[in-house]
Amino acid sequence: MDANLIAVVVAIAAALLFAYTNGFHDSANAIATSISTRALKPRTALAMAAIGNFIGAHLGGAVAKTVADGLVDLPVSMTGLIIVIAGVCGSIGWNYIAWWFGWPISASHSLLGGVAGATLVASWLVGGAEVLWMGFLTKVALPTVVSPLVGFGLGFLVMLAVYWMFRKGRPDKLNRGFRHAQTVSAAAMAVGHGMQDAAKTMGIIVLALYVGGYQDSATAIPEWVYIVSALALALGTYQGGWRIIKTLGRRIIDLHPPQGFAAETVASSVLFANTLIGAPISTTHIITSSIMGVGSTGGKRAVRWGVARSIVTAWVLTFPVAALVGALLYFPVSWIF
Repeated sequence: MDANLIAVVVAIAAALLFAYTNGFHDSANAIATSISTRALKPRTALAMAAIGNFIGAHLGGAVAKTVADGLVDLPVSMTGLIIVIAGVCGSIGWNYIAWWFGWPISASHSLLGGVAGATLVASWLVGGAEVLWMGFLTKVALPTVVSPLVGFGLGFLVMLAVYWMFRKGRPDKLNRGFRHAQTVSAAAMAVGHGMQDAAKTMGIIVLALYVGGYQDSATAIPEWVYIVSALALALGTYQGGWRIIKTLGRRIIDLHPPQGFAAETVASSVLFANTLIGAPISTTHIITSSIMGVGSTGGKRAVRWGVARSIVTAWVLTFPVAALVGALLYFPVSWIF
């Protein structure tokens, strides 16, 4: 087995490990609200999220193509493979740190940051690699800023609409009804998670195949790539991310079924819209901002803004920290290969 093939295999294995860690890290995105409102039992919610992830993966081709061909320009050589391996490993390291502390960071932006950092180092040291900053601006930076704001605003407005429409209803009856409705909204979130996060893994695998010389196109996605990416994400999701579920479902606001339904409905809608345009946004950012928007309808003190501030801080740190780790890992990975 030559060094090039070994590097391709390692790159694909690293991408699948990332998908697995993404699953247990981001499983909270789809199910935290449903578990916290007791709409679904934990293992039932996790199983549903895993199935939704698998289905969503087959609908995220546009996002995968953006990751593979729209954010970095890598040489078809060993250097390109080293960049992919270092970038993905850097993102995995940051994901584990954030999971340990219960921070609902963006695993997606961790991945993109890691690859960007490794690409920058390679461009300075050996040349031939380039970060496509315009792609990052239009497909990552702008959606990253706009989408959480939209999630917050829509969460606030949808929750107000729910309060007005059901203002004469009995609380116990409404809670039962919204618990059933949350089954649908949580399923939509799970599919949206797969459309975004499995697609990013698919994009990395296709990128590795392309720079390794095993594929002529950086946008064609073989069927087996859909399957293994979806399986890795689904398996990780089923393992659960209980630390982060607690943060999203209990520490930001005290969620009840109507709030959970509103937050999930808004978040899944934003995910679907961005997937259509191929924007690799963060499911974590969207569901968290939607929960904050929903909670804001209860007044200033309904949201635990101290927790919210720590989450936003983790958001801001994710891209540069992952980029730094990816850049540093470029050196040992290049020495190995």
